[in-house]
Amino acid sequence: MDPNRHDESPANLSRRSFLRQSAEVITATTLGAELLAPAEAAPLVRTAADWVPLGKLNKQKIKIPRVGMGTGTVNGKTQRDLGQEGFNALVKHAYERGVRYIDTADNYKTHEMVREAIKANKLPRENIFIQTKLPLRAETTTDPLKTIDRYRKELGVDYIDSLLIHCATKGNWVADQKALMAAFDEAQAKGWIKIKGCSCHGLTALREAAQSDWMEVQLARVNPQGHLVDGDHPTNPHHPAGKVAEAMKEIKAMHDKGRGIIGMKLVGEGSFVNPEDREKAARYAMTCGFVDAVVIGFKNAAEIDEAVERINRALNAKS
Repeated sequence: MDPNRHDESPANLSRRSFLRQSAEVITATTLGAELLAPAEAAPLVRTAADWVPLGKLNKQKIKIPRVGMGTGTVNGKTQRDLGQEGFNALVKHAYERGVRYIDTADNYKTHEMVREAIKANKLPRENIFIQTKLPLRAETTTDPLKTIDRYRKELGVDYIDSLLIHCATKGNWVADQKALMAAFDEAQAKGWIKIKGCSCHGLTALREAAQSDWMEVQLARVNPQGHLVDGDHPTNPHHPAGKVAEAMKEIKAMHDKGRGIIGMKLVGEGSFVNPEDREKAARYAMTCGFVDAVVIGFKNAAEIDEAVERINRALNAKS
């Protein structure tokens, strides 16, 4: 038999025909996919409802809703004045809009209100991020573990997602609060809290916090107008005239080190009555690159709707 002669048996003809047809189908399918594929992938749409990583220091890789509901406007009076039923309705509306992070504090006297709102609205605990704060007062720092356990009972939870040392104002506060920090560490080991950090009032305390590696999260006053942003008033760390450049430098340094940053005072505690100021503040927080999430004190559903819309717009605005 001629070795160069192809075997033209029916079986071989059938096999070659099958392979040729298969190759043609694959080619046509590939070309069709290329023709049908968009020139560019659809852009990622970010929203106020997203759960986002809270810094890089927390070993549990905890995420937080991008926008939170504050309960401390005028030290909580604004939210307390709603009454429990009004507050329940506000929490429900916030939840439905994707605002599932609730910020409270011992000072605000809203722990029980938060507990009852979650219960009344039958909200799954795992779908809510709860942050509270422990003030630097003798009655709360003498036995901090007892205080933290009280918070759990008041909030009706087994664990607190984020617990902060509240309202540090002094330049040496980190060295002064070593025992309190150790108690936070113990509570974290017990599973009573997930992540720990602080909030500061005044540049002196903020600079001190920036140098510490203990904090995993920082609640920081952020808005480009400088209203209620940390400043260096010699006698009043709560003075409304802040120093934007200096404060943001410290906050950015914290974020660069891996600390989670939550921006507060985004609308100047309700002082930004001009919509343009609220728009400017939302855009700044969402585009500055060193704020992971924000918390805003709401008193009605319209404020929630506006904030969500502004933040969605800021997140997806073309530069």
